[in-house]
Amino acid sequence: MGVYDELARLDEKTGGKLGKARLQKHRPGKTDRSDTTTPSNHDTTVSRYHDSMIQAVKSALRQFGKEAATHRFTPEEKRAVADIIYSYSRQGLKTSENEIARIGVNFILNDYKDNGEESLLHRVLKALRE
Repeated sequence: MGVYDELARLDEKTGGKLGKARLQKHRPGKTDRSDTTTPSNHDTTVSRYHDSMIQAVKSALRQFGKEAATHRFTPEEKRAVADIIYSYSRQGLKTSENEIARIGVNFILNDYKDNGEESLLHRVLKALRE
């Protein structure tokens, strides 16, 4: 489900309180770009994640995981992870299901620690219960 679909669902639940302008901003295939600006320096790229988040996850993964855990994944999730592992192996970068899972867990933990109610974890848990 895309951002527009999620916003439309929330708008429907709240009786239209989000407003058409906010929904239109996230509509797929939107052609009106009047609310965007073109950067003056096209060579500059902003990292999607803060370097501190990457360093925190990297540091956590350097510690050997001794605690065993069992998680239940859907067949689609298992295939997607296997595809990622295969893709990286073709590029000469070895990884594993365990490493990918630990990256995900540590990302969620750090995001929650840094952002609380604005974190991905909080927002998804809240959405699941609506």
